[in-house]
Amino acid sequence: MLVLLPPSEGKSVPRRGKPLDLASLAFPELTPARAEVVDALVALCAGDADAAAQVLGLGPTQAADVHRNAALWRAPTARADALYTGVLYDHLDLAGLDAAARRRATRWLAVTSAVFGLLRPGDRVPSYRLSGDSTLPDLGGVAAHWRRVLDPVAREAAGTGLVVDLRSSTYAAFWRPGADLAPRLATVRVLQERGGRRSVVSHFNKATKGRLVRALLEHGESPRTPAALATLLGDLGWHVETTPERTGTRLDVVVTEV
Repeated sequence: MLVLLPPSEGKSVPRRGKPLDLASLAFPELTPARAEVVDALVALCAGDADAAAQVLGLGPTQAADVHRNAALWRAPTARADALYTGVLYDHLDLAGLDAAARRRATRWLAVTSAVFGLLRPGDRVPSYRLSGDSTLPDLGGVAAHWRRVLDPVAREAAGTGLVVDLRSSTYAAFWRPGADLAPRLATVRVLQERGGRRSVVSHFNKATKGRLVRALLEHGESPRTPAALATLLGDLGWHVETTPERTGTRLDVVVTEV
């Protein structure tokens, strides 16, 4: 099973650790594409800081992010499962899992990254600031850059198992599974129900996705189809509604509170 997670804008800032070594990361086929993004981001941020901030959509209080980007090749690194913070990762709490669940996380989870394409939880990378909808000088659109190279890598990571897509629309643009994967693609959406009306609420969406993935890792079963995943989530206490689509199956997880 391959569980695709979005990154988080919020990240911890490693104070010590080895510098970035692209050759040490999972999915080594992505090394050249990763180097292109890092080089483009470093070149941008090593120049005019104000111009770089404007390109990256950063405000005046985020100047430190520009300086960190400029130092990506030499900055300390941390494991991805310690680097990413925010609501989804707080509720996922990978560090609090038992050993068996952490091993499953290593095999099942992949974080979509604007700089690194895909990362496994144990990959060591520096703190960075780059949104998936950014356009970098000398590189172009980040999403288009990754779209050119991710398909074979993601397919190999999925193998013959289920693909569970929890990415936001920005990062879903990095890799759109082909129609042949539709029978084993489950796209998860979280809806908050209040007063008989349903809507997508960012906090509920992120928190529920984190809790949902944690529950799957703790349970340990690897469903083979979207229907089997929906049944498992129902057994774990979630209210799930399925909608078959041409590109896969949408699983709507309906919640009233976090």
